Amino acid sequence: MGEHTADRTDDRARAQLRGDCASCFGLCCVALPFARSADFAIDKDAGTPCANLRTDHRCGIHATLRERGFTGCTVYDCFGAGQRVSQVTFGGGDWRTGPPERTRRMFDVFPVVRQLHELLWYLTEALTLPAARPVHAGLREALADTERLAGGTPEELAALDVPAHRQRVNALLLRTSELVRAGTRGRRKNRRNADLMGARLKGADLAGADLRGAYLIAADLTGADLRGADLIGADLRDADLTDADLTGAFFLTQPQVDAARGGPGTRLPDSVSRPVHWTAGH
Repeated sequence: MGEHTADRTDDRARAQLRGDCASCFGLCCVALPFARSADFAIDKDAGTPCANLRTDHRCGIHATLRERGFTGCTVYDCFGAGQRVSQVTFGGGDWRTGPPERTRRMFDVFPVVRQLHELLWYLTEALTLPAARPVHAGLREALADTERLAGGTPEELAALDVPAHRQRVNALLLRTSELVRAGTRGRRKNRRNADLMGARLKGADLAGADLRGAYLIAADLTGADLRGADLIGADLRDADLTDADLTGAFFLTQPQVDAARGGPGTRLPDSVSRPVHWTAGH
């Protein structure tokens, strides 16, 4: 397979792992709960439609979510699980018109498929990393296995032991991280699961750092060097990435970037897009 063909294949795979609200029955707006907080203006129980959800499954305040106190909605991505559950798992059957037991099962299955699709995102990215070639065979096997599980029946998905599957996949992703970060010169900092909330890390050298699961909420990362860092599961809510360099950072998702602050000088990996709300003046 030529390089450009491989790139196109990867692009198609990633496109299927991004939310397509037009093909979904607004599952994230119904199935998931949220509590009144800085991220949500109201309380909502799981299985209860959001007050802003229209009958056509579109958000009635989508263009002004941030201004109305629903920032949490703007930084959420189902990784394509919504359209899969809506159109494939349940064959296009709308939760509004189906029997109550099918509706409950749809809401139960949606978070399961969302977790599987997130794993598919990481596995797909891992297979694009040349340094991870020693584990590519295992990654491809895990990708196929995860895809098979995500395509299961509602009953199979409801019975799935997701934590056990995540553990198996995580072992491969950890090895991928070690291989990729081994190519970074100098000392590769271990900040896994570190509490760095509000930390002053302006201009910090975090190239090749292990930042898995790190709490970087409201951290000052202006001008920081995050090239080649592992950012899987890092909490970047309100982290300031102005002029930071995340070139080559991996396992970084769009929701993480959307939750952070940045500007024109922030350098991002090709796997994510620059959020529209990033401006020079924040």
